[in-house]
Amino acid sequence: MSALLAATPLIALDGVAFDLDTTSEDATTARITRIGLARIRKGKLVPEAQSLRLIAPGETPPPDVAEFTGLGRLKRDSFTSPDKLLAAFEAYVGDELLVGHNIAFDIFVLRSEYQRQNRHWPDLAAIDVRRLARLVAPALASDGLADYCKWLELPSSDLNSAGATAMATARIFESLVPRLREKEIRTIAEAAAACRDLMAQDFGETASGLVPSFGDAETHRIASIDSYPYSHRVSDVMAKPPLFIRGDATVQEALALILDKRTSSVFAKDARGETGIVTERDLLKIINERGAGGLSATVQSIMSKPLATVDEDSFLYRAIARIEKLAIRHLAVTNADGEVVGALTPRNLLHQRATAALILGEDIDTADGSADLGAAWSRLTRVSRSLNEEGSEPRLIASVISAELCAATRRAAELAEASMASDGWGTPPVPYAVLVMGSAGRGESLLAADQDNAIVFEKGEPGGSEDRWFEELGTRMSKTLDEAGIPLCKGGVMAKNAAWRHSVEGWRGVINGWIRRQRPEDLLNVDIFFDGVTVHGDRSLGDGVRNYALELGNKAPDFQALLTELARKWSAPFSIIGGFKTDETGRIDLKKFGLMPIFTVARVLAIRHAIRERSTPGRLLNVAARGIGSAQDIENVVEAHRILLGHVLAQQLADAEKGIALSPKIEIARLDGEQRSELKKAINQVRTAIDLVSEGRL
Repeated sequence: MSALLAATPLIALDGVAFDLDTTSEDATTARITRIGLARIRKGKLVPEAQSLRLIAPGETPPPDVAEFTGLGRLKRDSFTSPDKLLAAFEAYVGDELLVGHNIAFDIFVLRSEYQRQNRHWPDLAAIDVRRLARLVAPALASDGLADYCKWLELPSSDLNSAGATAMATARIFESLVPRLREKEIRTIAEAAAACRDLMAQDFGETASGLVPSFGDAETHRIASIDSYPYSHRVSDVMAKPPLFIRGDATVQEALALILDKRTSSVFAKDARGETGIVTERDLLKIINERGAGGLSATVQSIMSKPLATVDEDSFLYRAIARIEKLAIRHLAVTNADGEVVGALTPRNLLHQRATAALILGEDIDTADGSADLGAAWSRLTRVSRSLNEEGSEPRLIASVISAELCAATRRAAELAEASMASDGWGTPPVPYAVLVMGSAGRGESLLAADQDNAIVFEKGEPGGSEDRWFEELGTRMSKTLDEAGIPLCKGGVMAKNAAWRHSVEGWRGVINGWIRRQRPEDLLNVDIFFDGVTVHGDRSLGDGVRNYALELGNKAPDFQALLTELARKWSAPFSIIGGFKTDETGRIDLKKFGLMPIFTVARVLAIRHAIRERSTPGRLLNVAARGIGSAQDIENVVEAHRILLGHVLAQQLADAEKGIALSPKIEIARLDGEQRSELKKAINQVRTAIDLVSEGRL
């Protein structure tokens, strides 16, 4: 089912709500009299329903069924033959997920009809709103459709036909989605798993024929993926340095320069300092239009602006997608300061395959709302799985995930700004920046990512007008991300909360307090902040307060010692006889027992040695490059970091398919002997890292 992704959030679901009218309530003997169908798009009902009618040849519905459904008033020639009905059903549904009420009965009857007609059952995945409602409100006295409609304050005047029932089912599903999210059931796989568990409770092993297929795994993986665009940055292939010419230069001068340099474009700035681009096509066009007179036209009069750009640190798949979406042949490459530092053309990408596998592309950057954002975000699971199966380095995959989490946060901020403007809040009162912190800031996020963000605004008092405006922005931003499948931070590290939203002056005061008071909670806060990266707004504001924190921390050895002490509290998760100590589920938390102490040590080193690098391996290797400490020990720790990330990623990919809530905990039983040995060696390197930094050798 290409339309179905296990990781797709329910808010972004494209599916079909359906219901059957039958000749009997006995599933073993019932025949279909009518199928009602209603489309769901982006988690919401499309207000049109289709009703497919059937009376099996030689049969008529019982009088009570005929009266209830209205079939007794229909002429015989209005009915569809069984085979044609099933063909029409397949054409309508395609490969989309089915949504029904008490769906086990309907699936059983439908499959039975398929068997009678000697048709292949398409093995459609399905979820049941009856079970989903039970998850949300287990104390409901009744579970009929009319009861659900009353509970959810939905219209229920006409539930006597399959079409009307299908529409009611879709409305119920739509109303349940935000309630399920509160129960931390966000994705198709999680909803399916919950339904399956409840179904098993209801019917047990003996009634497996009543249990529909829920699609335990993603039904269509990407068959193959070219990993190069995901493993290389724009800076690796761009043409540099960029070719510039004066804005008042003539077309003839520009043409001569392009021919001399054997390039296809040139950049220029107009009188106001705005940068534009002139391509060889632009030159040919002006000459074709004006003849020889076109040669004397100025470059600034024909150049294209504003520039279509891509950041030099972006992965290539984003550049490819942008070129494709904008239908252009040239991208300007910019650095962190917005300066043009190179150019990118299809010629630079010729050795790349811009295939359908590049499914992330611009989808996050152009999402119209939380449903679009959620659909794009869910594709990360497919990309991650394909890259992992191809043998891509786990930290590379984490970098891709982190980049898209930053992009999703940026888009959520843009959508929040736009909605606030529409609602009368106006434009931002002062310049500001949105930061993403924690693992995403380090480029080390995996699939269990949640929100870690902050806002820095130029000036304003706590509780003042500026602060209230940014509080609203942070609230809307978090709501969009949460709906899209990126959950709220359980620790409250979000800009919608006052502790993570300050003016520049306010942040300086907060950082001073963190470092000087040195309370445990302060250490944890500043710890997160050191990894922050600006993803939206005025980069100088975000970078400025982060640099201030780094400089202050660098001058506070006592603070560094306390951060080190956090890592020293680590203990190896091994039993006396050398086995793994697992929790009640047979799992071990690799963030707690492996990754956290390693990235804490790396962060201490970055502060101590004034290293601006954010990534854990980058920080450690930077220290080694300076000749500080044992290069071999550092390399061993870096390798341990890779192994630990890889085990967490593999577990999360497996859990995503099964609808198990994602976490940094891995199941030890699924590892073979070699994998367990590798994991033990990696965990033992944590002690090496802690000892090195504790003893002051680093």
